[in-house]
Amino acid sequence: MTTENSATSTKLCPTCGTRLSNDATRCLVCGSELTTNGESPAKASKALRGSRMPKITLSLPAAIGLLAVFLVIGAVMVFFALQRTGRVVEPTQTPTLTLTVTPSVTPTPMTPTTTPTPLPSPTPFTYIVQSGDTCGGIAVAFDISVQSIVRNNNLPADCATLYDGQELLIPHPTPTVTPFPTATLSGPEATYAACEKILYSVQENDTLSSISANYAIPMDAIKEFNGMVSNTVYMGMNLVIPLCERAATPGPTPTPTAPPPYPAPNLLLPADGSYFTLEDDVVILQWAAVGTLRENESYAVTVEDITEGQGRKLVDYVEDTKFIIPASFRAVTSDPHIYRWWVMAVRQIGTDENGESIWDTAGAASVTRVFTWTGEAQIVTPTP
Repeated sequence: MTTENSATSTKLCPTCGTRLSNDATRCLVCGSELTTNGESPAKASKALRGSRMPKITLSLPAAIGLLAVFLVIGAVMVFFALQRTGRVVEPTQTPTLTLTVTPSVTPTPMTPTTTPTPLPSPTPFTYIVQSGDTCGGIAVAFDISVQSIVRNNNLPADCATLYDGQELLIPHPTPTVTPFPTATLSGPEATYAACEKILYSVQENDTLSSISANYAIPMDAIKEFNGMVSNTVYMGMNLVIPLCERAATPGPTPTPTAPPPYPAPNLLLPADGSYFTLEDDVVILQWAAVGTLRENESYAVTVEDITEGQGRKLVDYVEDTKFIIPASFRAVTSDPHIYRWWVMAVRQIGTDENGESIWDTAGAASVTRVFTWTGEAQIVTPTP
């Protein structure tokens, strides 16, 4: 019973086949009007049944795959379309932010440039004069010169004003660099360099004797200056003619050509500011040679006692490179005396009316040095 009531309470839409209630007058799906005459529902349904639309049923994986295929095809078509128009839209790359740790820069210390700073001169120190002190003794004790004491303290040259308790400024000793000896020409080399010479080219029919007679120069002198071993000369030969060897002609005696001036002698001993006592009977002065002196040349040695009021001076001429100061030149008092000395090369240019030699300077004078000599010279009284 129940089944039959349910079957007769519904009807089908003749257009779309939708099952509707029996008393429905319009299809809710397609909107078709339903007949309400006395036809049986079965016949009406059979006469008006339309064709159904096909149903396609897909599983979920198949649907997802089909969607992916469509998307790929669409993307390819868009790419080729953009290629034809010349505009390819590059995909925007999203930069990936990477945290980079920046190390802190440690400043590198700059190496300072060293600027040479001149060393300051050492400051003199103060010395208190004791009883019995002298400038010479103080100079020897501190290895300095007497002039440096006089200069730094504005003392007189004889340095005889010292008194007990006086304050003196004593400079620090400065090492003295001994200069290297200057290269000088030997005697023969100096003579050759000083000789006036000319160059002569031998002409046709010239002989060594004719050239010698023409210039009034001995043949041996011409051969010696040109290194010749025979008297043979030839045309075009160059000869050195030494005019300094020309024979004397009647008339005034020609003045011989002097060699170049000699350099200043380099003093050796004693050292500047040396101190000698009563036990030193003599003082020996030494210096370096300036070259080979000629027969009329010597060294002029000058020794001066600067402690004396008027100043005693001793000048002597020696050919050696040393000079011995006699004990008689030592002071006649027990007080120390300061002596100054220097050396220079001289040349004898003649004699005076008393037969004494007349000397002229032949070079530069050396630097001056001083020394102190203490003690009283013994005065020898001649026996009648």
